[in-house]
Amino acid sequence: MGLVRLKIKELADKRGWTLREVSKRSGVNYSTIKSYVQRGELNTVDLSAVYKIAWAFEVTIDDLVEVVE
Repeated sequence: MGLVRLKIKELADKRGWTLREVSKRSGVNYSTIKSYVQRGELNTVDLSAVYKIAWAFEVTIDDLVEVVE
């Protein structure tokens, strides 16, 4: 199983959003968003959270997730 990185920070910066705003728009807990950004490479993610975050950014999951390993 490989590692993935969620491009939350890049997408938020592109839109001028804070991580709190990403949390509010997606309905995903702020601590989860912050954790995903701080940890960088992840081996597990909550798929429902990833879907909600992608929906908030109006991008596909493929656009949000980067496979790093």
